[in-house]
Amino acid sequence: MNVLLVGRTPAVIADVLERVDAPTVTFFTGNSLEDVAAILKRTPVDHTILGGGIELDTRLQIVRTVFESSTSTTVHMNSPSGPDSYLPFVRAVLRGLKLAR
Repeated sequence: MNVLLVGRTPAVIADVLERVDAPTVTFFTGNSLEDVAAILKRTPVDHTILGGGIELDTRLQIVRTVFESSTSTTVHMNSPSGPDSYLPFVRAVLRGLKLAR
């Protein structure tokens, strides 16, 4: 299962990668619309998880880009509640999808 994590800073994403327990997931990461577009061109993505720290207009552009590149990729958007909320949000999404412990 391929999951794209998109966050405002590489440090927040690195923390998630260190602490999430999802052995069946291959993670791809990005911090911008350009990163997301490049990843989607290279590989199929099953789920995209967006951090809330990214500006709303950019998040909406990312959602459009994901949906225009795939009819099966899901998108999950965190609320803008700070960097400490991203890890619990990612865990909750992955657990809901039965991809994490």
